[in-house]
This record gives sequence, structure tokens and C-alpha cells, in this order.
Amino acid sequence: MRLLLLLRSAASGAAFCAALCLSIAARADDQPVNWANQGPAWNAEARAQFYSQDQGSRIMPLAWLKALKRADGQPFLADDLARYGYLPNPANSEGLPVGFTASGLRGAEWAGMSCAACHTRQISVGGETYRIDGGPAIADFQSFLTDLDAATGKVLSDGAAFDEFAGAVLGPGAQPQDAVQLHDSLAAWRLRYHALMAAALPDPPWGYGRLDAVSMIFNRLAGLDLGPPPSHLIVDNIVRADAPVRYPFLWNATRQDKTQWPGFEDNGTNQLALPRNLGEVTGMFGVFEPEKNRLRLLGVSYLNNSSANFDGLEKLEELMKRIGPPRWPWPVDTALADKGRAVFERPAADGGCVECHGVKPGRVQFPNQQTWATPVQDVGTDSREYVVLSRKAHSGVLEGAQIPDVVRPVKETAYIVDILAVSVLGSILQNYEASVIMDPGAQAVELLKFHVPPSLQGLVDAFRSIEDITNLSAIAGAKPAYEARVLEGIWAAAPYLHNGSVPSLAELLKPAAERVATFQIGPAYDIEAVGLAVEQPASSSTLKTTDCSDRNSGDSRCGHEYGVQLPPDDKKALLEYLKTL
Repeated sequence: MRLLLLLRSAASGAAFCAALCLSIAARADDQPVNWANQGPAWNAEARAQFYSQDQGSRIMPLAWLKALKRADGQPFLADDLARYGYLPNPANSEGLPVGFTASGLRGAEWAGMSCAACHTRQISVGGETYRIDGGPAIADFQSFLTDLDAATGKVLSDGAAFDEFAGAVLGPGAQPQDAVQLHDSLAAWRLRYHALMAAALPDPPWGYGRLDAVSMIFNRLAGLDLGPPPSHLIVDNIVRADAPVRYPFLWNATRQDKTQWPGFEDNGTNQLALPRNLGEVTGMFGVFEPEKNRLRLLGVSYLNNSSANFDGLEKLEELMKRIGPPRWPWPVDTALADKGRAVFERPAADGGCVECHGVKPGRVQFPNQQTWATPVQDVGTDSREYVVLSRKAHSGVLEGAQIPDVVRPVKETAYIVDILAVSVLGSILQNYEASVIMDPGAQAVELLKFHVPPSLQGLVDAFRSIEDITNLSAIAGAKPAYEARVLEGIWAAAPYLHNGSVPSLAELLKPAAERVATFQIGPAYDIEAVGLAVEQPASSSTLKTTDCSDRNSGDSRCGHEYGVQLPPDDKKALLEYLKTL
């Protein structure tokens, strides 16, 4: 999760976020950006760190990325990657946008990505631009991936293109053997990258604002990290990532008692968040590559080749806690909103929302931290993500790996959720290995109970939580249930449903059969419909959805038919109230 945007002084930063917005130029040639009010804890200093904090993602050496050219001959980093919907970051001197990072020793940095790239939103209304931190990005990640594959492919297949690339990377005075080594390194990198892109990317593509994150995490882990060296590839483990979801919003995410769209992970503490965030790093260009090693705790070296930045992940989790829900920046009809509150608080059977989306106490997590309840239920929405969760793969180097009392020994062919669980928990254990005394045959959870310092005791809950994940191996054929979140800031999170198949809250209040079947995804916002505007810039993508006859398409607009029978006046009042949350 990488993030950058430098707006200096803490004092001015506090005033900056306390007001509705402060107009500054995102780039010299851009129109001013209005920053949404996201509470007093979210200031310029926090934003700058959120935009830039390394989490361990490794796309490629920064020098390579800076030297790459697009098909039209322009630098790959031209326009700060705005052509994909990523947002300019004037604090970054390397031309990297928000959420793209550079880490490592000076002159040998790696380019990477962080959660800010996928969870920072910019929308436009009436010629004005608004930045919403923690909001679902309106970015085209698949086009970025595809173009990066094409750019590196051309360098390797075109002698003149490679000579230009090598000159930019190596600089003057490079020896012939340096160019040979560079060519071999790039070829080895692209062998793995192209294998993933060729097998995983779907057609039609995800488009703006959507990504099949779970499949890509599974594909990178099982396809790129578990095979024999030097490539570590198991190509048969890579499948088409065709269950796209919209990026969730981050505000209040740390307060939920469950997380992930299917709600299969416990949440509410930094320790419980760590398995989730490690999985995210794996899918976002993280390097893992475990190795068998009888001398190490659990018989596998989980971290020798890992790029995961545990300290950075903890810092990002703390920053997420500070991101408040964005306040609606336009006028509100308060009398109408009051009527809408009454509609919101009705029982669900009468078209109300509070039963599923109100603030209610959830579990008490370590150390005595109260979460918000996150109901997980089947409301008739798209089911394809459950196909992804029931996938199996060859376990490769992790065959036989286990976490005693938590993850049973992994078979040669295993559910990927089990492979992910043993990978994540093995990494966590070895990261804190100095705090754990391993006795032969001892159970990992019991070890943690008795040997981990109090500050880390919450890891026990994280290990117990993983049992929920490994139990997913029994969900094949189960009803596809998804989490229902508290709706603070929901106005800024279009499109709606977990798969982003409904463009606005107004459309969501229609029966599924009457919802628009095709719409554009882009930054233009409609503050009356509360969601995406019908007309979008030319660079936007078009989503064609399916109806309830094909609930497993990945693009079904079916389900969540709550409030659809409300009278028009009640719907209008409810929309007005939702603007105030």
C-alpha cells in the first residue's frame, strides 16, 4: 500500500481538513482539487504518509519502470499514469501517482503499490473535482497490467528498444556484460509476469473501479511462489480472474467485526488485520517464495525471500483508523433528510435499512475492543466470488506444511484458502519467532498463549480467526452471503453491490428487473441519483450487467431488493438522509 502527496505543516494540515475543503492544484496543469472533510484526525500529515507508506509490494526496479516506453514511444510513466485513472501525487519526484511507491536503497529502489492506489477516489460535479481518501478508486488496473506486459515484451523482442532501455537503466560507462545481465534479469521477470497475465486476465476486462482481487491473490500465491526455482512457477495454478468486485471503502473498515466481501475474516484489532493485509500484499506484487527448511520453526522458511513489510502494514492499519467518512459537500434539504431518517429506521420488511446497516455492537475483540456488527447474509446478489473461494491448487513447496491446531497438513492438491492460511500464519509466526519458544510437537496456538508478550497476545485471536478461512473449504454449494456495512459515507462509494453492478443509490432502490443493464463507470457524479452520472468522460469504461437469470456471471445486478416498493416520496427522502451519513 503506497501513498504520497506532500502537504506540509501539521498546523495548516489540521485547518485544511477541518474545513470542508481546500483548493490546491494537484499538478500545475490541473484544475484545483477540493478535499473532502473526513474528520479532524485525517490531516495533511496523515494523508502524505498514507499516500507513500511502503507495504512490501515489488512491481519491478524503479529504474526499469522509468526507462520503459509505451507503444507510442512515450515514457510509460507519462501523465503520472492518469490514463488509467490513478491520481497525481505532486510530492513524488519520480512521476509516480498516489499509491505507487519507491522503496529501498537510493539508486536501487523498487517500484510498488499500496492500498492507497486502489482506495483513493476523485469525482467531478459541476466542473469541480473532489478528492476522497479511502474511497473506492475509479482506476483501470487491468489496462495497467496489460500495458506493462506489452511494454516489457517489446523491450525483449526489439533490439533497438532494448538498447534504448539498457542505456536509460545502466547509464554511460556500462559494460557489455551489464547489458547481458540486464536482459537476463528482465527476461526472468517477464517469464513470471507474462505467465500470470496470459492466464489470469479476463475478457471482457474488469474495467474502471473493479478488480477480482481474491483470484489475483490466489493466482500470484499459487502460480508464482510455490513452484521449483528459479522461476517458482506452477502455471496450472493460474486461472481466469472473472469474479470482479468493486473496491470497498476504508473508513470504518477497522471497526467491523468481519471483513472481506464474504465476511469470512474476523476483524477489529491490528493482529486480526495482519493476515488480511499480508494476503493483500501477496496479490499486489508482493514476493513470497517459501522454502522447505527443517531447521526453521514449522519446517518452512516463510520469510527468507518475502518482501512483506510488517512495520509498514501496521502503520497503514493505524492510518486507516484515522480516515473518517467523507461529509457530503453540497447543500442538503434537512427537513427532507429528517423524513428519510424515519424511513431508514423502519424494519427491513417495511423498506428500512437500520437492521442491516445501522451501528450495532459486534464482538469484543482483544484487548476489550468493541467492534460494529457486520451481518453476513444472502440477499440474492451475484454468486461468482463463492466459486473463487472453493478453488483448489497444487501446493508445491508447501505440501505437508501445517500450523498445529489451526491449519491441518496441506495436501498435494488443496483448497487455496488452506494454502493461503498456512502461508500467512507461517509468515506471522516467523516474524515474531524471537518471541516464541518452540517445543517439539507443541501446538502453535498454545505456544502463543504462553510465550508471546502481552503486546502480541492478540495473535491468538488471529490464529483462531483463520479457522473461519480454512472452513471455507466446506462452502462449495453454500448460499453466497456477503457482509452488510454501516452506511456512513456511502454516497461516495458508487457503483453499488459487492460487484459494482448498480451505478447509483437511486437505481438500487428499483427492483432488479428495472435497474439499468448497461452503464459507464467514471468520475462524473450525479448528486441527485447519488452515484455515477449517466454521461462520463471518454476514458471511462462501460459495464454490461446480467439479470437474475444468470446470478453467477460475476456481473449480475440481481438482489438486495430492499426499499424497492417504497413510494417515490419516501425514496427521495431516504436518498437525502443517506447523503448526511
